[in-house]
Amino acid sequence: MKLIEQILDKNNVRAALERVIANNGAAGIDGMKVDELRDYMNANWPGIRQSILERRYKPAPVRRVEIPKPNGGVRKLGIPTVVDRTFQQSIVQVLTPIFEAEFQENSYGFRPGRSCEQAVLKLLEYLNEGYEWIVDIDLEKFFDNVPQDKLMSYVGRVIHDPDTESLIRKYLKSGVMENGMYEATELGTPQGGNLSPLLSNVMLNELDKELVSRGLHYVRYADDCVIAVGSNASANRVMHTITQWIERKLGLKVNATKTHVCRPNKLKYLGFGFYKSPQTKQWVARPCETSVEKFRRKLKKLCKRSWSISLSDRIAKLNSVTRGWINYFAIGAMKGKMEKIDEHLRTMIRKVIWKQWKTPQKRAWGLRKLGIDNDMAKLTSYCGNRYEWVVRRTCVVRAISKDILTRRGLVSCLDYYTIRHSLKTN
Repeated sequence: MKLIEQILDKNNVRAALERVIANNGAAGIDGMKVDELRDYMNANWPGIRQSILERRYKPAPVRRVEIPKPNGGVRKLGIPTVVDRTFQQSIVQVLTPIFEAEFQENSYGFRPGRSCEQAVLKLLEYLNEGYEWIVDIDLEKFFDNVPQDKLMSYVGRVIHDPDTESLIRKYLKSGVMENGMYEATELGTPQGGNLSPLLSNVMLNELDKELVSRGLHYVRYADDCVIAVGSNASANRVMHTITQWIERKLGLKVNATKTHVCRPNKLKYLGFGFYKSPQTKQWVARPCETSVEKFRRKLKKLCKRSWSISLSDRIAKLNSVTRGWINYFAIGAMKGKMEKIDEHLRTMIRKVIWKQWKTPQKRAWGLRKLGIDNDMAKLTSYCGNRYEWVVRRTCVVRAISKDILTRRGLVSCLDYYTIRHSLKTN
C-alpha cells in the first residue's frame, strides 16, 4: 500500500479525527468547531479523499494568532481549520514511526515516550561527568524561518512518496490570514498545526547528526539545544563552528545576542536552573526563579477575594495548577520554596474565607464551628477587614489550619512535591 493510501486509510483518519476532537482546539478561518467536524467528514469524506489522491486538494490558510511571551514580545501561532488538522494528524500518525527510526537519541521534544524531564536529566548526567561549560544555542524565530525546500528534501530523502510530499508542501505553503488579509508562506512551518512538531524535528535532526558526528555531548528539546563541553576554550570554539554550520548548511538564523557560553549555574533550560549541591558536590536541577514566580502569580490570581466562586470550585482549580506545575518540576530540588509557597497559599485561602463570612456574626459562628471558644471567636469576629493581620495574628490561623484545609480538599504543595519528588528520584 502506498504511503498516501495509508494516510487516507479510513481507520487512520478516524483515529486522527478523534484526536482532533479530544484536543478541542480553536476554529480556523472557516469558523468550523470541533463538534461540527464529525458530521462534516461523514458527509464529505469520499470527495475529500479523492481530491487528495488526485492532488487537487487545497488546504485553507491558517488563522494567525499572537500569544504574549512571558519575557515580552509575541509568539505567532497558525491555527489550521479542523478539517486540515485532521489530515495533518493523519500524516503524523503514519510518518512518526518512519522518522523515529531516523531521529537521534538526545532529541527529546515532540517525540513519543520522551519528555522535558528526560532532557534535563540527560543534561545533569553530562554536567556531573565534568562537562561543565555550556553552549546555549538560540535559533532566531525557528518555526518562522525554516527553509521549506531544504525541509522537503530531508522529508523526501526518507519517505520516497511524491503524493505525500506534495500534500505536506501544500500545508507549508497554505499561507496565513491575519486581520482579513492573506499572506503567503514561503518560509517556515507555522506553530499550531499538527504537522509542525514532526517537521521541526526532521529539520533539526540534521543538526543532531552533525553534533553526534563531532562527538559532542548535547541535549535538544525542539529548537532548545544546549551542548556541554569540558572547557571554556572548547565551548567558544564549538559555539562559533556550530553557528556557522547551522547558517550555512540548514539556512537557519542563529540569534547572536542570545547564543552564548556559560556555566551551568547561569543556564536556564526548559524552565530549570542548575546549582552544585554543597553536600554531594553534584549538579542538581531546580525551577528557575521566573518559573517559580509564574507559579506564584497563578495561585494568587486564583485566590482573588473579589472572584465570586465557591470554595470547593476554587480549591479544585488551585489543585489542578499545583499538581500540573509540581508534576513538571518534580525532579528539581525545591523543598524550601514549596514550604514558603504552601504557607502563603493557606494565608490567601484564609483571607478568602474571612471575606466570605462577611459579618461579625457569621465570622464568630465559623470560628466556633472550627473549635475556637466563644469569647475568643466573638473578639476576633470584630477585627474587621484587616485581612493580612487577621489571618496571620489571630486565632484564624488555628481555626483554618492546614489539617482543616486538607480535609476540604486543598492539595499541599509541600506534601505533593515530597511524594512526586520521591517517586521521580528513587
